[in-house]
Amino acid sequence: MFLKKVEGPRTVTLPDGTIMSRADLPPADTRRWVASRKAAVVRGVVFGLIPLSEALRRYNLSEEEFLSWKRAMERHGEKALKSTMLQKFRQP
Repeated sequence: MFLKKVEGPRTVTLPDGTIMSRADLPPADTRRWVASRKAAVVRGVVFGLIPLSEALRRYNLSEEEFLSWKRAMERHGEKALKSTMLQKFRQP
């Protein structure tokens, strides 16, 4: 088996005990951002699987966009990342 050389950890253990690996991250060419993919990127950065700079570059995200995803997850959970819930969780 061939393992690609990567900087940082290959897996991290999340607070609920599940293990997240780089394979759990969405592909770099992702164009359709559903809530589960957004949450995977946020978890990957927050728990140290990939650095923020790599996530921004890999997924062509702005820092503002990523921080809005992170803030939504912290305040309301993964359901706040759904585009249909945008108005419900939007700050006035």
